[in-house]
Amino acid sequence: ISIDPPPIEYGLAAAPLRDGGLWQLITICAIGAFVSWALREVEIARKLGMGLHVPFAFGVAIFAYVTLVVIRPILMGAWGYAFPYGIFSHLDWVSNTGYAYGNFHYNPAHMIAVSLFFTTTLALALHGALILSAVNPAKGREIRSPDHEDTFFRDLIGYSVGTLGIHRLGLLLALNAGFWSAVCIVISGTIWFDEWVVWWDWYLQLPWWANIPGGVNG
Repeated sequence: ISIDPPPIEYGLAAAPLRDGGLWQLITICAIGAFVSWALREVEIARKLGMGLHVPFAFGVAIFAYVTLVVIRPILMGAWGYAFPYGIFSHLDWVSNTGYAYGNFHYNPAHMIAVSLFFTTTLALALHGALILSAVNPAKGREIRSPDHEDTFFRDLIGYSVGTLGIHRLGLLLALNAGFWSAVCIVISGTIWFDEWVVWWDWYLQLPWWANIPGGVNG
């Protein structure tokens, strides 16, 4: 099952239901549902006296989605540049979009996003592993306190961000990962049209190895 956006020929116009109009209708409903839920999260957070971290984080995810289905297609002039709603068709769209710009892994914003996703996973995995170790001591030993956890990381990497700080760090890394993932796709086809590997030509022209015989570009 795949619900595809309108063909490129329709541009930014409304399309018949059987020819992409259903995709347009679903997209409108999806954005409305996501934004409504974010506002509901704001309401719940205020009732509980919490900060707005959760709705703000969800807002970044909404921004990434809207970038793919609204912002980038508008900048490129057609709804057909958005991704289809389907499992395999979506994966095909990701693959085809990547190959349209050569090797998408050379996209610098994509590099930043992927690095942040992996860093988020690493940071929170270290945190989770430490908590499990602290609250599951060997038989006959007491549960370790946050002071022990801080000491462990100070001994391991020379610094501990603290029990509250690790959650703030995880949130910051995750939000930046989502933000840069949106940036990496919106700049492809709007401000950059060539293969992404070409963007790195400036690297080959750095003065300390430019035109050196046998060098990277000599």
